[in-house]
Amino acid sequence: MASASLAHRIKEQMPTASTLYYRLVLLVGKPRSGKTAALRQFAADQDCPLVNLNLALSERLLELTTKQRAIRVTRLLDAIAKENSADVLILDNIEILFSAELQQDPLRLLQGIARNRTVVASWAGDYQGKRLTYAEPSHPEYQQYDQPDAIIVPVEASSQPAPKAETEGQS
Repeated sequence: MASASLAHRIKEQMPTASTLYYRLVLLVGKPRSGKTAALRQFAADQDCPLVNLNLALSERLLELTTKQRAIRVTRLLDAIAKENSADVLILDNIEILFSAELQQDPLRLLQGIARNRTVVASWAGDYQGKRLTYAEPSHPEYQQYDQPDAIIVPVEASSQPAPKAETEGQS
């Protein structure tokens, strides 16, 4: 099972992550590549909280104005991390951090909460050489980082689910 293999690869990084300034581990892969299944498996194996960040953060931002959201997002993210007081926090569905409305650097936000605990987060993008990207270059939320200060666990092509078979009659 691919998710078990990915979960094991994340687990292998935990000793190294605990020694770093930013204790951040990013599970990097394209959408639908098995990141969520691997994070669920890892969370179950390690008995760690798994937070759907889009849901948790958007609930807190809902009543705020656009300007207030940009100002308070760092504090709100920190509060979410503190509520889940385990040594390892797992974040899935982090797309909200890339919203242009928040005017934030998503990697820096994650690094900020990874100072006092190990944070494992899904990252919908790619890691080639020493360049981490989020989304595709044509996407409005596209981000690129050279030599990110994080442990990168790439989702290998062989562990990605097979594409759906085409039905007859389609070209």
